[in-house]
Amino acid sequence: MKKHSKPRRLFLLAIILGSGASTIAAGSDASGQASPYPAQHVSPIVGTWIVKHRNAPFPFHMYVFNADHTMQQANPDAGDAQTSDSDGKGVWADKGDHLVGKWVEIIANRSTHKYSGSGEFTYDIVVNGDKLTGSGSFLAFDAEGTSVGRPLPSPFTGTRVTVP
Repeated sequence: MKKHSKPRRLFLLAIILGSGASTIAAGSDASGQASPYPAQHVSPIVGTWIVKHRNAPFPFHMYVFNADHTMQQANPDAGDAQTSDSDGKGVWADKGDHLVGKWVEIIANRSTHKYSGSGEFTYDIVVNGDKLTGSGSFLAFDAEGTSVGRPLPSPFTGTRVTVP
């Protein structure tokens, strides 16, 4: 077997690792599942949005949808005088003409500073350029995981954050 110089071995290793990483990146999403899209397809939801929830205690939220089908939701903590909730973290799926998803937040009692439960928001969104419209419902859970009340419907609209 022919021995290669150290620089050549490092070069060959870089090529092998680089081609393997690009194959993995093009062929799977964050869950490790095969992507249903070619590597160049990016869903129109991907990006940052200012979203207004008509029925939320504080209506203005920031949403970020990532190409790996994860998302983040944030709104001011002071928007609800009773509870302190974390940013929402979630997932979404492209269904062709719309997308569906869910985000979850952790809730703390402002007086005791103890865990008091969680909230889940499930949604359906249609994107039209730099605008989105959606419907969803929020369901709260107590510290033991039991649902509290009924799902609260929350229609919403959003505008994409763009570069000036």
